[in-house]
Amino acid sequence: MTTRLTISGFDYRTIPGADGVNLNVAVGGSGPAVVLLHGFPQTHYMWRHVAARLADDHRVIVPDLRGYGDSDKPDGSDPATYSKRTMAQDIVTVASALGVDHFGLVGHDRGALVAVRAGLDHPAVVDYLGILDVLPTLDTWAVLQGVDAKVAWHLYLMAQPVGLPEKMIRAVAPEFFGSFLDAWDPSGTTFTHEERAHYIDSSVAAVDSIVADYRATASIDLEMDRADRERGAQLAMPVGVISQDWGSQLGFDAASLWRAWARDLTYQPTASGHFMAEENPVEIATFITTLATRPNARNHRVVPGK
Repeated sequence: MTTRLTISGFDYRTIPGADGVNLNVAVGGSGPAVVLLHGFPQTHYMWRHVAARLADDHRVIVPDLRGYGDSDKPDGSDPATYSKRTMAQDIVTVASALGVDHFGLVGHDRGALVAVRAGLDHPAVVDYLGILDVLPTLDTWAVLQGVDAKVAWHLYLMAQPVGLPEKMIRAVAPEFFGSFLDAWDPSGTTFTHEERAHYIDSSVAAVDSIVADYRATASIDLEMDRADRERGAQLAMPVGVISQDWGSQLGFDAASLWRAWARDLTYQPTASGHFMAEENPVEIATFITTLATRPNARNHRVVPGK
């Protein structure tokens, strides 16, 4: 039985995204729109504390990504089904159905990869882009070198051809997903028992689609990033990145990597763990509201040369 949790005070709707795939979407507050995208192994519920703070001044839209939570989980045999391009189109389509033609976009982990693709593919729609604790797809694979890269072992597992990764994960699915909730929570106190159960139950019910999402990052998403790099594509809107200091362990400069993709970038390290939106929601809500007030956060589309 899946433990289902919802964001208090938010309305819930089922809204078709790209190709008619239905997304579970929480909506609350009023004001300029901001869309919040969750990471792994979580659901939209990870934004509950941040969403409540933003709702005083924003219309906050919080979906489950396709393949996660209570959103549809289409078959992933076609690589495009879980490409970040398709998942980004989900978000633009859902926002449009809500009467929103432009919005701020903030993503954590997997959701941040969807947000980046939305920023590259739909620059006229995304007012500003917030990125929590992830690197661009192309750069992620480039920095995973040597024994220190074992922190990302699951990326390699889920990059394998269809069949074996799904079977292996299903055999120990609660332990598999629970291991990330435990390893990436330095305090060990970020989640209640009910919250931890919600994330594990939701992920156990979505093994195939989660693996398909990750597999796309080692194939079709990587190809898209390479093509963008070759043509010099950049994110036109203001971009803010907040991250743990993975670079000191793996030998890269996160700010420099992101600056190659973003013309207007701020980078902010955090002492919080990976699940920063739940561990320190005040810090993340402040990060987002500050980003929303950046110059050109809503008019980058008309700046000459942009």
